[in-house]
Amino acid sequence: MSTQPAQNKHAIWLLLATWLVAIASLIYELIAATLSSYLLGDSVRQFSFVIGVFLATMGMGAWLSRFTVDALQGFVRVQVALGVVGGAMAPVIYAAFAYTGEVQFLLYLMLGCVGVLSGMEIPLIARVLKEIGATRFRFENVLSVDYLGALIASLAFPLVIVPHLGLMSASLMFGCLNLVVAGISIAMFHDKISHTLKGVCAAAFLVMVAGLAQSERLVSVADAALFQDDLILSETTPYQNIAVTRFRDRTRLFLDHSIQFDTADEYRYHEMLVHPALAHAPRRTNVMILGGGDGMAVREVLKYEDVVQVTLVDLDPRVTELFRDHAQLKLLNDQSLSDPRVTIMNQDAWAFAQDNKDVFDVIVIDLPDPKNLSLSKLYSIEFYATLIERLSPRGVLVTQAGSPFFAHKAFWSVAATWEGTRNPSAPSGQLIVRPYHTYVPSFGEWGFVMVSQYALAERPLLLPQGLRYATPEIWEQAQVFASDTRRVAVEVNTIQTHPLVRYYQDGWDAWFQ
Repeated sequence: MSTQPAQNKHAIWLLLATWLVAIASLIYELIAATLSSYLLGDSVRQFSFVIGVFLATMGMGAWLSRFTVDALQGFVRVQVALGVVGGAMAPVIYAAFAYTGEVQFLLYLMLGCVGVLSGMEIPLIARVLKEIGATRFRFENVLSVDYLGALIASLAFPLVIVPHLGLMSASLMFGCLNLVVAGISIAMFHDKISHTLKGVCAAAFLVMVAGLAQSERLVSVADAALFQDDLILSETTPYQNIAVTRFRDRTRLFLDHSIQFDTADEYRYHEMLVHPALAHAPRRTNVMILGGGDGMAVREVLKYEDVVQVTLVDLDPRVTELFRDHAQLKLLNDQSLSDPRVTIMNQDAWAFAQDNKDVFDVIVIDLPDPKNLSLSKLYSIEFYATLIERLSPRGVLVTQAGSPFFAHKAFWSVAATWEGTRNPSAPSGQLIVRPYHTYVPSFGEWGFVMVSQYALAERPLLLPQGLRYATPEIWEQAQVFASDTRRVAVEVNTIQTHPLVRYYQDGWDAWFQ
């Protein structure tokens, strides 16, 4: 039996270890959820699946812990295993995605292993406390410390860990943390731990430390394998993964590994997004752009001399910072984000539309595709009803609306949702909705929807000089839909039902899965 001071010291360490391993376990869960949303899409679904699998396997681990004969050595073994499996999670998943493109089975296999091991921790610690005679450290104290660790991890992950470490380094660092817990436990109970286990722990720690030291290189190797072009920038922010690649004189932007533009043809997309709306608008003094943090849409808007103020609303400050300040990237948008007429607001589009009471002559929506529920809400009738109040009565709004060919129903659902939105200038009537499309080689056939509260005057499209693609003739052709892209019956998208996500996923999956 341990002496009382030694017993207290051991008990205090075990409670501290509980706190540390709780933090590490939740970090692994959050890493898995973030990786799955980055690589597999649909963040709501992936986070739900990850949480469900993690909790279920934790329950399995708690049940399996009863078969561990030596609770102390079992706890140390669990820490070593967690250090290796949890620490290797992000590097292994990134490598698998880069080289094979398939990660779902491996991700959930590793997550399940982490869940089982995490579920064994608390029962084993409680048994060790009982075995050393620490009767005043009750089981509920262990749980309280465990939950406190989970709280700290959930706050630190988006605020500190992702912005400053990235997923690769975070995975390896918390793997090291589990191994440090194992090492300190070995030091405190050294006479009760086998020499083999001590050696395995030391070797695993050295491997994890070496991996952590090379984490940036591991990211570069994985990204180089993932992208066909030369990688000139790769960062993970609290909102997304940003990657910029270059091949010869072509630059591409990827957000969460989905292409956003290719300089070989981005002018087609941005000219057709911006110029029909601005050319039709009777007044262009005050323009708002939602999304488009790369500044390409801003570049096109600033081609009109009567534009006085442009408000760019983009959630991720790192994107706007890069395309405003990066020596190479700012040239792509003609340094538009440094123009004195441009105000950048790094804010959620929904919150901005609700809180800001300014009225705009033109609103340009350049948001990512509605591939998950969090994005789909920005294509909902509820958001559109708020946004249309920010448009002047004679103003013009335009939104990118996806592909009328690959995601046929999704495109027409966007149009139908605008048609179902209340017209503030004529409450008994509909908004005037004009769908159109064009061909962008990087994306295929791509669609847009232009909206106004009153019918727009039919007049020749007066465009600024120097455009590379948009012409009055192209505009006329863009409003004609072939039989395979023509309007179909679809549901209006709402924040309660989100049919748009289903239309989007079904459409693209039919072609590319």
